[in-house]
Amino acid sequence: MPAIAEEHSWIDRFDGLSSLEPRIRDLLTARSQVIRLAEGTTIFGPGKSPDHLLLLLQGTVRVQQLSESGREVVLYRVTAGESCVLTTACMLAYEDYAAEGIAETDIVAAAIPRAVFDDLIASSKEFRNFVFRAYSRRITDLFHVIEDIAFRRMDIRLAQKIIERADAGVLKATHAQLAAELGTAREVISRQLAEFQRRGWVAQSRGTVEILDCAGLRKLAET
Repeated sequence: MPAIAEEHSWIDRFDGLSSLEPRIRDLLTARSQVIRLAEGTTIFGPGKSPDHLLLLLQGTVRVQQLSESGREVVLYRVTAGESCVLTTACMLAYEDYAAEGIAETDIVAAAIPRAVFDDLIASSKEFRNFVFRAYSRRITDLFHVIEDIAFRRMDIRLAQKIIERADAGVLKATHAQLAAELGTAREVISRQLAEFQRRGWVAQSRGTVEILDCAGLRKLAET
């Protein structure tokens, strides 16, 4: 994995931390560390208690929940410049995780130990504001996920997801992975993709969806 230049200055990568007073910056630098985790690593899981707040510097973390029936539902992703709202909630409430976080790519993150987190939440207004602003933004995103699953048509959501995740017109994902993304069953995704293919919007091969008619797909996505 490429090295990050000036890892000691990772604080400046996050809005709200760069303005911390020197004493707090020095504390964060001295007592936190920059860590690297490989793609596919399980960062946290149900029943485990967080001991660090991770601030992502590179890569993507997928946070997902497993239902009692065994179905995976993707709740959100954490990307560079963000923290995980579930970790923040568990650290504030001293609760165990109820979902899991998976490194979707190789990642680099700054790890703030729980003791430092607790100290700064209590003593630093700037750090506290940083944590709660990030928490508030992500909670709003989660409500949008719930609203989509509960109320929005699956064909519209699938069209949006294909456009959002496609790279150069091609989305590499299985039907099961798309079902996890959208909180539905694999069979539902298979039926809907078959309809998209019948309309000439996409072509399918194993683990791949190719966009053939972006305008048609986008018209549905913007309904």
